[in-house]
Amino acid sequence: MRTLRAFTAWPLRPPVNRLQLRRCSARTDGEASVGNRRRTAGSLRAELGSGPSFQDFIRGVSVKQTPVRYEDLPETPSYLQGDLQEGNPRKVYFETYGCQMNVNDTEIAWSILQKKGYQRTAQLSEADVVLLVTCSIREKAEQTIWNRLKQLTAMKRKRMKTPSPMKIGVLGCMAERLKTELLEREKLVDVLAGPDAYRDLPRLLALAEGGQQASNVLLSLEETYADVMPVQLAPQGHSAFVSIMRGCDNMCSYCIVPFTRGRERSRPLSSILEEVRILSEQGVKEVTLLGQNVNSYRDTSEEQFCSPDPTRLSRGFQTVYKPKQGGLRFSDLLDRASRVNPNMRIRFTSPHPKDFPDEVLQLITERENICKQIHLPAQSGSSRVLKAMRRGYTREAYLDLVRNIKKIIPGVSLSSDFISGFCGETEDDHQQTLSLIREVGYNVGFLFAYSMRKKTQAFHRLQDDVPAEVKQRRLEECIAVFRQEALRVNAALIGSSQLVLVEGESKRSSEDLCGRTDGNMKVIFPKEEPAGGSSEAIAAGDYVWVKILSASSQSLRGQALGLSSPRGSTDQEPL
Repeated sequence: MRTLRAFTAWPLRPPVNRLQLRRCSARTDGEASVGNRRRTAGSLRAELGSGPSFQDFIRGVSVKQTPVRYEDLPETPSYLQGDLQEGNPRKVYFETYGCQMNVNDTEIAWSILQKKGYQRTAQLSEADVVLLVTCSIREKAEQTIWNRLKQLTAMKRKRMKTPSPMKIGVLGCMAERLKTELLEREKLVDVLAGPDAYRDLPRLLALAEGGQQASNVLLSLEETYADVMPVQLAPQGHSAFVSIMRGCDNMCSYCIVPFTRGRERSRPLSSILEEVRILSEQGVKEVTLLGQNVNSYRDTSEEQFCSPDPTRLSRGFQTVYKPKQGGLRFSDLLDRASRVNPNMRIRFTSPHPKDFPDEVLQLITERENICKQIHLPAQSGSSRVLKAMRRGYTREAYLDLVRNIKKIIPGVSLSSDFISGFCGETEDDHQQTLSLIREVGYNVGFLFAYSMRKKTQAFHRLQDDVPAEVKQRRLEECIAVFRQEALRVNAALIGSSQLVLVEGESKRSSEDLCGRTDGNMKVIFPKEEPAGGSSEAIAAGDYVWVKILSASSQSLRGQALGLSSPRGSTDQEPL
């Protein structure tokens, strides 16, 4: 009741009246008692007034304050021990799932932790920290991670009472999408870090070492890790990934990427070129430029490049967002990157068909070290389904682009993505997809049954109404047609000579070497000396001409003819 009275609008009564109302009897000495209390309160006030004041407590202490600048603050938060932040001597074990962007994210995360003193191990049994770099693009990918987490948690429980208990972290897209389930419901992990929070990993791991669950899944409008030089996880590798942009603005109705990786933002061109130069000096022979929508790259970091000219799209294509203006475009980056080392191949993935204006295609055909291979995700062969997917083009516009690419880049290799059983897909829509695969002629494909993702527009506005068994049948039919066409495309290469970057021994035979052509096709050939009589032994990282003798839908077989390089590929091709 006292609390309620404090907030009422009733007129306040004098203190004497309140005290009188609360008495249980009408004693005659009431007024005297109140007077005594008043005198006691008065004497207390007098004693307090004669006591020390606040100034007495701070006397002799300078109150002059010096402003503290942000850069002067300690890097390590005061509540964390420095040795925990430094990571010594803890060992970290990485497992990477999903796309090439996740491979690059692993290298970025390792670069950050390595600077803090962490050690990397390839043995799970030695690990103090296990980090899973995850994918959320399909339900099957997530289920794989859930199963793996349960296995790791069983290992973690066995080590609970040991001197080095294991900590488990989930990084990447799944950390952002399923943060609540991972931390609260299942309680399988100690650390969560979204794609834009890898710089925070040392702090998160320090908190986890103190027994807390730690999470940072905030998305950024600016983070590109431009100043972080990724550490290649395969030190002797001759191919490397270079991230040039992050996020996606396309908002295709089936896709979770804009919600797990955020809006598009591009790295400054200068930082990309510096990374490519360093990789070239380290002996890397092939660089793949990475991005969720890699060919929509647009560097606006310098004002002189911010012209009012809108970004040019492929003819017949459109976007769900307003045209973007200014900045250095993908063609500018491709031009400068290819000049760093003419003997280093340049690839890029994953592009969107809308961002292939003629200047990009012309540059690809002009530069010998830019691979004549284009990934061109179609997703469906039906204009009706493409509209529901919010892809921004029709079947006809896509086929026009394919014809334009083949005209400007003779001999180009094409690959694609397809989704079977999207919302509302009919049998006629499916047949149109099969006919598109036959008409284009791809040699590599990535085909999947549709898996609805929460947060996407399809989840909110469409019905996942194609039965699972129908999705699977259609997927199998698409794969069968894809393989038929890939075999036809690859068989056309029999008798030709292809420039191959040697990757190492074949997985199936120690007597064979394997590598990839300019068109990204796998080629297997014997280790024996080149047919041309050269005495030089062929090793991983070499460019070698290989005469193609046979083909399947997935690889080529041939015989080595001699060493070469991308710069001399046009005029040095053996007969």
